[in-house]
Amino acid sequence: MAAGERLVCSSDQLLDGDAGVRFVLMFGGREMPAFVVRYQGVPRAYLNRCAHLPNELDDTPGRFFDSSRTLLICSVHGAAYHADTGKCYLGPCLRGGLIRLSVTERGGQVFVTENGQA
Repeated sequence: MAAGERLVCSSDQLLDGDAGVRFVLMFGGREMPAFVVRYQGVPRAYLNRCAHLPNELDDTPGRFFDSSRTLLICSVHGAAYHADTGKCYLGPCLRGGLIRLSVTERGGQVFVTENGQA
């Protein structure tokens, strides 16, 4: 494991366009909720905080994707984000986006970098 990295989950826990894995990490000097999902074969990690209001996206833990499995949805406001970039696609977040985290996959495991924005 590289300096500043922490193990989040095993690779087989993330199926493309399916449930994500929630975790907590240090970001900006404090613990923040975050999540990782797999989209187009690649793990993508974000702070679990809507760009519109600071609510967590998933009301059912780990359910971040919309029914098309292409967008990440805020369950509170319906804001939709591109799964590959975190940029707002639709809703009250139009000028914003999710805070993307640095994520690495190797050896069948998924790691994020503490305090590391992508």
